[in-house]
Amino acid sequence: MQNRTVIVDYGMGNLRSVQKALERVGCPAAVVDCPDALDTASKIVLPGVGAFGDAMDGLRQRGLVEPLVRNIRAGKPFLGICLGLQLLFTKSYEDGEHEGLDLIPGEVVRFDSAAHPDLKIPHMGWNRIRKARKVRALAGVGDDTYMYFVHSYYVRPNDAAVAATRTDYGVPFVSAIEFENLFATQFHPEKSQANGLRILGNFAQLSA
Repeated sequence: MQNRTVIVDYGMGNLRSVQKALERVGCPAAVVDCPDALDTASKIVLPGVGAFGDAMDGLRQRGLVEPLVRNIRAGKPFLGICLGLQLLFTKSYEDGEHEGLDLIPGEVVRFDSAAHPDLKIPHMGWNRIRKARKVRALAGVGDDTYMYFVHSYYVRPNDAAVAATRTDYGVPFVSAIEFENLFATQFHPEKSQANGLRILGNFAQLSA
């Protein structure tokens, strides 16, 4: 298969900044919004900002749900960023209850401002990640490294073993996951300077 990285466009997200960051680490990527492009890709990137339900609607309207799930399950290296992490889960409780891609059993929940009235939501800015275990995408990234976050919801996987990093914000939460060929972050590598670029560079080196 030709070495071809694609960034999935479903109508939401900071696609150009992700594309530019990948270019900086020697990984040119095409922005695509058609199902056939996923089948010919060697790596898939799913970024995103915004509401979970709207994102799933965007994927469905473009016919991207089934080919996205199929190609991930086929073993292609996959990187999810921010909302692209949350969409992997079974369901989200953002503005109601919405079904996700269900590739990672678990749910997406809001930070509890009632329990932590001093907590500013969204969680925005720099915060530390703590490695939960050794994963390829984090090679060369130190523990307690600062990454850039913007989110009001976080993931709660059923299986704690999928956690790659954790972060504290009122509560400890999973800030990155790895499972087989999947790696996804709640933080934004493309906005996290040298260490974020290192993660993208590590992803660029992965093969199916």
